[in-house]
Amino acid sequence: MTTAEEGIAVAGASGGPDDADRALAALSAQLEASIADLESARERVRELQELRAEGTSWRQIVPREKRPLIVESVTRALDGLGAVGGRFRREEAVALHDEGESIAGIGRLFGVSRQRVSAYLQEHVQVQAARAAEQSADAGAGPPGH
Repeated sequence: MTTAEEGIAVAGASGGPDDADRALAALSAQLEASIADLESARERVRELQELRAEGTSWRQIVPREKRPLIVESVTRALDGLGAVGGRFRREEAVALHDEGESIAGIGRLFGVSRQRVSAYLQEHVQVQAARAAEQSADAGAGPPGH
């Protein structure tokens, strides 16, 4: 283990499975929201297809489109899944590393390079440091007027 890997392992040991479990729960919630968005978009696609089959022009359809637009629903679903899925992958890598899996082994499991796994672990350290700084700042602020 390199010095950088040792530093990541020590810093990551405080998070591990608890963070991975929270990231998994967030992924589950995002999947539900995304499914709802995509089902709504699918229904709207069917409505547009029916209108087009009836001969309605795009100039008639587009100004009357209901919000959110299909593309807005799809974009929201993809963006949400990308963000939450990335967080889960990072925290899963940290949990695996905390449980003794090597960086190379995690890379093989995920189908990514060792460098990408190292980046996941380093991102976790940065997130933890930012979270600790934020909590420290909040604790130092104290109640208003004191």
